[in-house]
Amino acid sequence: MIRIYQPGKNERISAHFMANEFKCKCGKDHEFKVDDELIQKLEALREKLNCSKINVTSGFRCVSHDKSVGGSGTGQHTLGKAADICCYDAEGRMISSKIVCCAAQDIGFHGIANITAGYVYTHVDTRNGKWYGDEVHGNSYCIPSRDFYEYYGIEKGVESMKKGIDVSEHQGKIDWTKVVTDFAILRAGYGKSVSQKDKQFDANYSGAKAQNIPVGAYWYSYAMTPDEARREADCLLEVIKGKQFEYPIYFDLEEDKQLKLGKEMVSAIITAFLERVEAAGYWVGLYMSASPLNTLVSDEIKKRYAVWVAHIGVSKPGYNGTYGVWQYSWKGSVNGISGDVDMDYSYVDYPSQIKAKGLNGYGGKPPEQDTALYEITIEMTVNGKKYAGTIKEVK
Repeated sequence: MIRIYQPGKNERISAHFMANEFKCKCGKDHEFKVDDELIQKLEALREKLNCSKINVTSGFRCVSHDKSVGGSGTGQHTLGKAADICCYDAEGRMISSKIVCCAAQDIGFHGIANITAGYVYTHVDTRNGKWYGDEVHGNSYCIPSRDFYEYYGIEKGVESMKKGIDVSEHQGKIDWTKVVTDFAILRAGYGKSVSQKDKQFDANYSGAKAQNIPVGAYWYSYAMTPDEARREADCLLEVIKGKQFEYPIYFDLEEDKQLKLGKEMVSAIITAFLERVEAAGYWVGLYMSASPLNTLVSDEIKKRYAVWVAHIGVSKPGYNGTYGVWQYSWKGSVNGISGDVDMDYSYVDYPSQIKAKGLNGYGGKPPEQDTALYEITIEMTVNGKKYAGTIKEVK
């Protein structure tokens, strides 16, 4: 039912909304309309996203005001069936319009659109037909997939987006008592020697854990063959042994000389590393830039493992598949960290899933790894006595 309200009487129209939140912003005190279904769905959206508040930036519009802000004068706002909103999570942080669009789709809003390139504001309405849009590309732009989860590459079931960082020794000593972030992915090291452990890894791990910040880890690769990738995996496992991680353990492949090897070899290198770490009881994933991820990685890998895609300076990654984490900036600023910081969004509730599966140190003792590639059994005679044993190759 469409109800008519007077601006001088600010009635409560639901548990969390007052009538005047929806009055016209033209500056004139005239009556305005609000659809009961719109309010009901906004309450459902608030509950689904566990919002602390939903700000209505535009509700009902008179014809002249609608035209003055670029509307047709006959749209859903003029009927009292639409609202432009900004949603905030339980801790008062803005929720990306990408997440709001997906949740609004689940709730059953018939008209939904992201409004700005910064993914701050979302349009929702209760029209009779169906329209899913992205106004970054124009007010009438309809997303091609007709599904926001597919359009934004977000896994279904996500209820909130998390904002995180990834750091290494290049950020120097971090004051984790000042850092505010939903999660942190830490570089554990690089190459095929344990001696190449990141100099700040232990300090970053203990510092983040002391502040109850969920963490993941990554290993920067120089591997040119699957055997070298397995060797890197063994180094990683040695470095992270005894620690617990709420986010995946990622393989970071980005060296030009690696990418020049071609899709078959790149995929073989990735598979070798991820299989070895996964077998040790870890939730594993791949970090890579969007372009090589599209062209140099097999579909089997992209479907089988977690994906952390890097694509900077765009409104959404140019990666065609589903991803759990998006590195969207290399120029972030975070209290407690000197200089630029890599910034990330996570769209998957990794902590709950990892703990539920008993992975990443949250279960029993990981199985022993097959280190046969790097161990040999030797026999020798000393002073007439025979000795035998196994020694391990040191890189």
